[in-house]
Amino acid sequence: MTAPGADRAVDVEAAPVLALRDGVKRFGGVLALDHVSLSIRAGEVVALLGDNGAGKSTLIKCLAGVHHLDAGTVEMGGSPVRIDSPAAAQALGIETVYQDLALFDNLDPAANFYAGRELSWPHWLPRWLRLLRPGEMRSATGAVLDELRVTLPSGSLTVGLMSGGQRQAVAVARAAAFASRVVILDEPTAALGARESRSVLDLITRLRGQGKAVIVISHALDHVIEVADRAVVMRRGRVVGEEIPTRQNQPRIVSLIVGGEA
Repeated sequence: MTAPGADRAVDVEAAPVLALRDGVKRFGGVLALDHVSLSIRAGEVVALLGDNGAGKSTLIKCLAGVHHLDAGTVEMGGSPVRIDSPAAAQALGIETVYQDLALFDNLDPAANFYAGRELSWPHWLPRWLRLLRPGEMRSATGAVLDELRVTLPSGSLTVGLMSGGQRQAVAVARAAAFASRVVILDEPTAALGARESRSVLDLITRLRGQGKAVIVISHALDHVIEVADRAVVMRRGRVVGEEIPTRQNQPRIVSLIVGGEA
């Protein structure tokens, strides 16, 4: 197997697309993030690892605008930005796919893609008076799915009737369609079979090929080794180590996760 990063063109001299500096987040008396720093560049996949309660979900929710940092700064392209809501994160080109996928089971892929961002006209009317443009939304959705080589049984099939892997692919493709810079994936292969996991991993590789920065939370080390350029390990709200994910480094990564090494 080729070592991660050997055939990838990540510009290590370029400013990170996204960087968190000394992030702190408290929930009452619980210190969920303890001066956490993390950066990622265009065309890079960073895996965020750690046991339950390590702070991974809190970290991505701060980057996604769900939680507000108590201290620390977020930078995009080297410039400080304020992410105080999911809408603010999306406006900066950050899209997040959580484990529950946030899909509407009774809608088809195009309707799910554009839920809350429907294409409509004429623009001079108030949004609630405009006419929807379903044909254009279906065409744009099909183009994204084709570009990412996502195959679905039918464009008109509601996502509630799709397999777990197909649903995951719809959610990731939706994020890719609207994320100009960063895609965050929370356990994208959890509860999927081998074939469906394979499709999602291929999809992550294609996102990197588009120059997107991808942050992946995962407990599946074999998947991390396959697609990630770097593995950042968290424990008790802190970053405790960073490794290039390879088979040779797997024991070291596991030791960091369980607290065998400082």
